[in-house]
Parts: sequence; C-alpha cells; structure tokens
Amino acid sequence: MRLINQNVLMNNPLWMLLPWTIFAIAAGMKFWRLTALFRKHLGNATTGTDRFRQSLERIWQKDEQRA
Repeated sequence: MRLINQNVLMNNPLWMLLPWTIFAIAAGMKFWRLTALFRKHLGNATTGTDRFRQSLERIWQKDEQRA
C-alpha cells in the first residue's frame, strides 16, 4: 500500500515544479543580496535626468538674469 501511495505522488506533474520553485526563490534572494550595495548607492545619487534638469534650470535662470 505504501508503494502505491508513493507512485501516485511522484506521478503528479506538479511535484516537478517544487524544486524549480525552491531554486527560483533561492536565486532571487541571492540576487537581492548581491545587488543591495548597488541599490543603496543608487538611492543616494541623483539620476542623469535629474542632473540634466538641474543644468537646464541653471541655464534658464542665467538667461532670465541677462534679460
């Protein structure tokens, strides 16, 4: 009886997803840990678009002062 129950469980294709699910979760956690320093550094830095916007605003302010 025990042998029959094991065969029924292993024949279910959903059991094949279990190792892949565990692997995906572990890989995601590892990636999150590896990129933590990078994400922390980016959080404090201004983006390229912010710098570009700030330079445009400075140019506009200089143009307004000249006029």
